[in-house]
Amino acid sequence: MPETAPHKTSYADPRRWNALIFIALAQLMVVLDATIVNIALPSAQADLNISDGNKQWVITAYALAFGGLLLFGGRVADLWGRKQTFIVGLVGFAAASALGGAAVSSGMLLGARALQGVFGALLAPSALSLLAVMFTDAKERAKAFGVFGAIAGGGGAVGLILGGVLTEYLDWRWTFFVNIPFAAVAAAGAIAVIREPSESRNPSKLDIPGVLLATSGLVALVYAFTRAESDGWSARPTIALYVAAAVLLTAFVIVESRVKAPLLPLRVITDRNRGGVYASLGLAVIGMFGLFLFLTYYMQIVKGYSPVETGLAFLPMVAGMITGSTQIGARLMTRVPPRLLMGPGFLVAASGMLLLTQIDLDTSYPAVILPAILLLGLGMGTAFMPAMSLATHGVEPRDAGVASAMVNTSQQVGGAIGTALLNTIAASATTAYATGHAATASSASSAKLLQLQSMVHGYTAAIAWAVGILLLAAAIATTLISAGRQDGGGAVAGSGDEAVEDAVPVMAH
Repeated sequence: MPETAPHKTSYADPRRWNALIFIALAQLMVVLDATIVNIALPSAQADLNISDGNKQWVITAYALAFGGLLLFGGRVADLWGRKQTFIVGLVGFAAASALGGAAVSSGMLLGARALQGVFGALLAPSALSLLAVMFTDAKERAKAFGVFGAIAGGGGAVGLILGGVLTEYLDWRWTFFVNIPFAAVAAAGAIAVIREPSESRNPSKLDIPGVLLATSGLVALVYAFTRAESDGWSARPTIALYVAAAVLLTAFVIVESRVKAPLLPLRVITDRNRGGVYASLGLAVIGMFGLFLFLTYYMQIVKGYSPVETGLAFLPMVAGMITGSTQIGARLMTRVPPRLLMGPGFLVAASGMLLLTQIDLDTSYPAVILPAILLLGLGMGTAFMPAMSLATHGVEPRDAGVASAMVNTSQQVGGAIGTALLNTIAASATTAYATGHAATASSASSAKLLQLQSMVHGYTAAIAWAVGILLLAAAIATTLISAGRQDGGGAVAGSGDEAVEDAVPVMAH
């Protein structure tokens, strides 16, 4: 490829910016769905008579299907074509959402959630890889990934707001039905304006043994963390699932190192920069779950906020993420190495999380919570944007889908770990505090007060761990990622090892 920047843009699709609108809309729908259903779950449980034992499956069914099939979805996008996979994912996700909204039984709802996960696993990696192959100029790529990173980081908070509004003023079923117009507009736009470069396809056959081993291994791993939360870390079923996941994923690595056309070419994950991105993003998502999970409970149970008020309380964090991603990350990505955005970004987020360890029963929202979530949003937005771009940096076009899938996989596994680990820490701290102060609860009112104090103590203990995890993410991003800055002049990827090496100093996202 020529190395002079002015000639690069002449090869670019003139409709790529229109395409970005519809790709971003689809990504927003997938990210929204990760949190919007959480707000609606109590109402759905009551309406469909879902037992307490089964209610977690509304979340788990989606997580298992989505997390288990992401690598498969990424490779299907490489083989079948990203545009086609993207559209199929959108249509399927909309159909599954319609099924969920119309559910008349718990089984129907759980089946719909699993189907959403299946089609989400096609949709998410194809969306990110479309950006990777359509935006090849460094400055344009920075802007495109700035938008995408802001949505990936802030969409979860938007889901809390939208979920609260729909549940409170309409019905929990609208948290599913709302996906249909999103998908319809994105699919129509994709058909009209997305033009995928034909040379970016991978003509190899699908690695069936790799698909089976990766899917079963990831499902076992995600489910192990789910069981750890409910049954305990030392329970036999939990340990058995961890062992099964380790065996299956080890076998997967061995198979991938030997087959001619692997599902996940090991060159994708052994690259130092991409490995650093996957590890630091996964850790950051664990930390973010500390915020969403416990701050949502704190606002509703301790502070007495309604679902809508809780969602609106997160709005400044969304503004922070958009600012960090589009105004800091995108503007500096071509001027400084990504580690100097990701490391400080995670540190700023950790400082916001540290503020949240100070919450108490009467904590002021403007004085403590507002500055904390602004710092979190600003830090995460700044870090997420270069991370999203770097994840597909220097990768061969035929591997763009599976490299993108690894981003989603690290986030999905991080989310599963975060939920299980931080919930366990919070529960243990809550129980210990309640037991240690039981003697002071002599009346019904003091017992209620102790219950709330114990809950807040548990939340702050878990959030303190989340601070440490974000600091670890910052350390990994700073030390492991060595890519240089972008200078506006290189291609995303070439078509071989030499081209990849040549791309690194030019397009180091």
